[in-house]
Amino acid sequence: MQFWHEESRRYHTELKDFKKLTTETMDGLRTEHSVLFKDLEGAAVQMDRVEREMDNVETQTSPRACANKADKVVEQGVWGLEESRGEEEEEEEDWEELHSEVSDCVEIISGIRSVKILKRLGSPKGMWTRDPRSSRVYVFNGTSGDVIYQFDSVQDFSRSSGVEEGSKQIQLPFSWIGPGSAVFNSCLYYLKQEAGADMQVVKYDLLSGSVTDTAMFPVDSHATVYNLNPEIVADLAVDDEGLWLLYANSDSEPNINLAKMDPATLDIEEIWDTRCPREHAEAAFVVCGTVYVVYNTRLPSRSRVQCVFDVNDMVISEEAPLLYFPRRYGAHASLKYNPEEKQLYGWDDGYQIIYRLTMKRKLLV
Repeated sequence: MQFWHEESRRYHTELKDFKKLTTETMDGLRTEHSVLFKDLEGAAVQMDRVEREMDNVETQTSPRACANKADKVVEQGVWGLEESRGEEEEEEEDWEELHSEVSDCVEIISGIRSVKILKRLGSPKGMWTRDPRSSRVYVFNGTSGDVIYQFDSVQDFSRSSGVEEGSKQIQLPFSWIGPGSAVFNSCLYYLKQEAGADMQVVKYDLLSGSVTDTAMFPVDSHATVYNLNPEIVADLAVDDEGLWLLYANSDSEPNINLAKMDPATLDIEEIWDTRCPREHAEAAFVVCGTVYVVYNTRLPSRSRVQCVFDVNDMVISEEAPLLYFPRRYGAHASLKYNPEEKQLYGWDDGYQIIYRLTMKRKLLV
């Protein structure tokens, strides 16, 4: 019995020593884990900075595409590019040929590249766009409000240090909700913020400063069209063929719906089920009657177009490859297409970015 008690005490002592050693080891591991986590956070910041620098380098060294006169004004004014007279004439000739093709809306996007990370201004989420029929730029800072900011040009916007500096503040009669508005032919089309079940589209004349029309759209105003951007209850878009509305009928609806609208009367002309899922969608835009839905992940990675829907049935799946955006890590709060410039105006975590699109002809099927 004495031997048993001695052995029991020895085992008890060894167990206490083992528990103490285990506790000290776990404390050390927790400390090392905390240090490692901080190092990883620092590495992530460094990686993000390197990615941004790489994007800027790619922007400066990438080959130039054909550009129209409005493009040249933006590039020369904002980025300081200088060209000879002969090069300008040659590019104008190339653009005229491309423009004659695109005006018939028989092209599909073949590539997306970053033209310029213009600046970082305002809230992490917002929208900026340029009227296709003028040089004016409009900024929607945040996800709701009753004020928008008008700049006379992209150059003026790039020189401003804030949304209020150098801009004309436009007070709207009704508050807007979500960065899903559109500007076309000096008219603003936006979604009215209200508590009702239906969604209301407002047409506002930017020249006269008055509402010229409104339209009720019988869908659930609380159903978001993009799963990763819950602030966007619907997304208005403009392309060569007119005005479009991307929306979801209800929260239970898995796909994004598309409606063609008359920009003069706001009447609905036709509706389609794009068969593009709302899940993991962050934005979309329309080019030549073709919807391009952009997807991402909850933790922002590289945005990509992986669902395309053509209302004219001229695009086949083999013709619509997976398209990646040049920005490697980010999350677009909005993407607005300008049919005159063939460019996208993006808002990415407070950064205002311009993407240039490369095109190819659609295949007739």
